[in-house]
Amino acid sequence: MPSAITILLALLAAYVVGSLDFAVVVGRMHGVDIHEVGSGNPGTANVLRTLGRGPAAMVFVGDMLKGVIAAAIGMVVGGGDPQGLWAFAAGLAAVVGHCYPVFHRFRGGKGVATAVGVVLFTLPWAGMALAAIWIAVVAASRVSAVGSLALAAASVPAAMWRGLTGVPLILVALTFLLVVWRHRSNIRRLVTGDERPVTNR
Repeated sequence: MPSAITILLALLAAYVVGSLDFAVVVGRMHGVDIHEVGSGNPGTANVLRTLGRGPAAMVFVGDMLKGVIAAAIGMVVGGGDPQGLWAFAAGLAAVVGHCYPVFHRFRGGKGVATAVGVVLFTLPWAGMALAAIWIAVVAASRVSAVGSLALAAASVPAAMWRGLTGVPLILVALTFLLVVWRHRSNIRRLVTGDERPVTNR
């Protein structure tokens, strides 16, 4: 069992990693404040709409890697088990960092790519299944938020399919509940029919 100070430092490190907002960085590389264009959300979908596919791909990969790195930090602290408690706890900390980044006045994205990165590292087959669900739903609906919500709904069943139980499963559920919470404005727009489709350059 790692010491309390080791756990605290690992979770703090994971939060800081999560706080590195690639949408903001890539936006600045293109002379754009991502908070001031499109939907204002610093995430892949808004970058896709405003800057195009290449920048959006950079943001998606960067945000996903944050989840991978955070889960790896937790794995090391937990003694090397990629499906251990601390891997999922650190992953959740990174998603919190992405949603509420200390470097950007706590104005972050919605956590989808970072959460998927956590699952890809800890439960690779489940992570690939979630990514496939997102792709299929977005291709059918042309709405990024619908794919993200479908992915979130499938997260716990996918983790259970790969044998996850107990506290780690609860941490997965909390991670994707945060993703759903961050989509609450999208849910309102979906209900009213005002949600914008995915478009790209």
